[in-house]
Amino acid sequence: MKDPADITGEAKRLDALFRAKAQAEIAAAEAVAGDNGSVRGQGDELADVLLVKGEPGPGDLDAGRALAGADGEAAGKALDALGVASERFAFCTRSADLPEATRLERTRLMVEAVDPRIVVALDPLAAEDILNAYGCEAVPPGTLAYVQGRAFVALEGLEASLSDEALKRRVWRQLKVLGPLGQAGQ
Repeated sequence: MKDPADITGEAKRLDALFRAKAQAEIAAAEAVAGDNGSVRGQGDELADVLLVKGEPGPGDLDAGRALAGADGEAAGKALDALGVASERFAFCTRSADLPEATRLERTRLMVEAVDPRIVVALDPLAAEDILNAYGCEAVPPGTLAYVQGRAFVALEGLEASLSDEALKRRVWRQLKVLGPLGQAGQ
């Protein structure tokens, strides 16, 4: 049996190796967008949960990174309340004026780079881009589906729900389909 110190050291080495690989793949996906002022992805590159937003909002544009505004805080609080894993990464599919084929290529590369267990499309544009990137049919908001073996749920619009109580309640119900998947290993 290996010495526990050896196992810990090996785990750290493998974590660093996989993080470096994911970082390189994320950089390659971002490079597809070119240097045109796009909003960059952010978070844990080995995330269990990938939060995908269509058009960046004012907070995202100001910070130059996805979910930097109130919607990022709201997404975090909602997922925390559901017990969904805290390892998260976020990006915007339409953060630059890209041709559709390039946008979908970047979207697919980003999903594959992070390789999450759960993908949450925070608005209809994000859902459209994710599903089109994988050649999948539309999925109604709040329906748990699987895309390339990953749990997938689309929301009606998290950012829009911050100023609309009725929409906020619907988005919360839509997110609740993730409840059983909340913790790693589920």
